[in-house]
Amino acid sequence: MSIDSAENARPSDDRAFFGHPRGLSTLFFTEMWERFSYYGMRAILMLYMTTAVVKGGLGWTPETAAPIYALYAASVYFLPLIGGWIADRFIGAKRATFVGGVIIMLGHFTLAFPMETTFYGGLILVAIGTGFLKSNISAMVGDLYDKEDERRDAGFSIFYMGINIGGFLAPLVCGYLAQNEQFRSWISGLGFDPNTSWHFGFACAGVGMALGLVQYIVGRRNLSTVGNVPEAVPILAAGEEVQTSEQPKDSAYIVKMVVLIVVAVAIIGVAAATQGFSYALSYVLMPTVVIAALAGVFFTGTQDKLTSDDWKRLAVLMILFTFSTIFWMGFEQAATSFNLFADKLTDNRVFGWEFPASWLQSVNSLLIVIFAPIVGAVWMYLGKRQPSDAVKFSLGLLFAGVGFLVVAYAASLTTGGKVSPLWLVLVYFFHTIGELCLSPVGLSSMTKLAPARMISLMLGVWFLSISLGNYVAGMIAGEFVADAAVLTRIFLIVAAVLVGAAVVLFAISPLVKRLHSEPQEMVPVEPA
Repeated sequence: MSIDSAENARPSDDRAFFGHPRGLSTLFFTEMWERFSYYGMRAILMLYMTTAVVKGGLGWTPETAAPIYALYAASVYFLPLIGGWIADRFIGAKRATFVGGVIIMLGHFTLAFPMETTFYGGLILVAIGTGFLKSNISAMVGDLYDKEDERRDAGFSIFYMGINIGGFLAPLVCGYLAQNEQFRSWISGLGFDPNTSWHFGFACAGVGMALGLVQYIVGRRNLSTVGNVPEAVPILAAGEEVQTSEQPKDSAYIVKMVVLIVVAVAIIGVAAATQGFSYALSYVLMPTVVIAALAGVFFTGTQDKLTSDDWKRLAVLMILFTFSTIFWMGFEQAATSFNLFADKLTDNRVFGWEFPASWLQSVNSLLIVIFAPIVGAVWMYLGKRQPSDAVKFSLGLLFAGVGFLVVAYAASLTTGGKVSPLWLVLVYFFHTIGELCLSPVGLSSMTKLAPARMISLMLGVWFLSISLGNYVAGMIAGEFVADAAVLTRIFLIVAAVLVGAAVVLFAISPLVKRLHSEPQEMVPVEPA
């Protein structure tokens, strides 16, 4: 059976959820609550690490906290590469998503205990759980549609709305619990140390993930045709051997992957032994993971006997991966340098009422909810005249660069004191438009262009680009100081990188489009 015919066997007339398959509703709300848990914790994490110990924080400097945040955020987005591979090959996306949700929930509840050991343990659990959930739930969204189904991009836009509804509510709720003085006074009256308010915020994130798991279990019947365990190898009678030409190839593939993992671990271990554990985690781990992951994609492609057209489409995905990384390097400073800017250099008052700095983390998600339908309507109106994926990516980079020009100007004004929060709102507006041009398109491209047996894996590669962007963003945030000249210089450099990348990608977009548009061959699907 060909890839195309296999996919067309899925029902395409299910329009029970606002004209989309009913399974989208289950995935929508699961992702909404998972993102509530993630963005709720993310909104207060950097602030918690840099708040003085006497106020309940860890008392670290930005230089110390930023690499920890960078490693955590990078892990959250590179572990889906491994989770996607495990789901593709062994347990299926549906089961992987549930396992990931349980681990995420346990991680947030671990962070609710005010100890440094539980702090690190909670971060590790959240990262591992996200590795199982993130790419696999997106893969199931793509699997609800045939490749030629015109509803696909709109379906991802709806899914993206769920992400941002959770992302909007989470900083407001978790930020209130963590930072609001009235809440601190209230829990003090109940006999709790008011400095533990941060951990109420972390616990609230765990409650959000628990709600997501409940509705995922209830709605799993809507996912009967997607995310199932890959086809099993036939069970043989005792002593019976499989006589196929594929067996040596499978063994060689496993050996290559094991060697790749061993080499990567060895490199990190040598760096830790010679330069110190902290150095290895901060500066060696992420580059090694990226190189190993891309090598793993190559070995997997070789294993699956990809055609020349498959390799061309993978080349397109690698180009998008590179420029996606640059975009997220700028965008993901929202939780680090922008969060510190909001806390230290922004006058967070409205009509005399002061609000927590973490609340500004909700602005991006609110703007997504407002503008996602508008941007989606523009693409629908343009139809076949809409820009190619590469051009949309370049627009995303350009808007992100403009946002950094705005924040650089705002930073230059801090010589006269704190600035209005409207400057950050304007920055988030430009970054939101950029995100809408790039992020849903990237997710959709991965599911459209990836070979059938590599969809979850390639979605893991997409999240790896976000991971690498988070890593670089965290390293940049380590340079944060409340000094107008320093911040202006840093933000202008980032703006120049983003705008330059936009120009380069726009220039090569015709080449990318030609590779993207190559006719797909009808390739037989080999047994799993």
